[in-house]
Amino acid sequence: MRIVTYNVNGLRAALKKDWIGWVRSVDPHIICLQEIKATPDQIPEIIFLEEMGYEHYWYPAQKKGYSGTAIFTKITPTHVAYGCGQEDYDFEGRIIRADFEDVSVMSVYFPSGTTGDIRQEFKYRFLGDFQAYSDKLLLEKPNLVISGDFNICHRAIDIHNPKSNANSSGFLPAEREWMENFIASGYIDSFRHLNPEPHHYTWWTYRAGARARNLGWRIDYNMISTQLKDRLVNAEILSSAVHSDHCPVLLELR
Repeated sequence: MRIVTYNVNGLRAALKKDWIGWVRSVDPHIICLQEIKATPDQIPEIIFLEEMGYEHYWYPAQKKGYSGTAIFTKITPTHVAYGCGQEDYDFEGRIIRADFEDVSVMSVYFPSGTTGDIRQEFKYRFLGDFQAYSDKLLLEKPNLVISGDFNICHRAIDIHNPKSNANSSGFLPAEREWMENFIASGYIDSFRHLNPEPHHYTWWTYRAGARARNLGWRIDYNMISTQLKDRLVNAEILSSAVHSDHCPVLLELR
């Protein structure tokens, strides 16, 4: 099972950069999208994905052109869950989950706190509520994959300049502590489990040629429940894909 998570920063914009061709070449079984900023009726190109065998499930934000998640899959789910039952987060389309025969896959878009104190507090509230939500879900779905943009660098190895970013949202001590505790609650960071080397990132600012210089942040993850550890085959950051300021991250499970 090949799963890709990808914050496309606007699916319509990504499609203009031959995103469909990229999907065709990589051919994942499941694609978890974040920040789709679109509704299905705005994407006529969906017919090409259908021709490739993908079913598509969308959870756009109520606010047009903002946030939103989706799951495209070649494997028919047994159930699709939209949202987490909390209005503030569901209004922004932040969580969608597809259950399959032996694994459940979630696409999640964590809030950013970069626009100021109000959104940072919203982010902290989301982190606490998501932990409680995932704790309960893990009891029901022990084979769980949580894919998405967490908007947090876990450790210093995950950011190009940890010292100068020590007070930046996405690398704040409380956020990193939350990530540590989240992983300890029953998850494996699939990429870092197989790839201990530094300088692997999934997001780069558009400013100052950051991507060409690889001055990035690793904020996109495929977290797998510890129950799936023995089924982990491969995890890669696909940094050559340039449809967004993020790049996709691949997970392969037996």
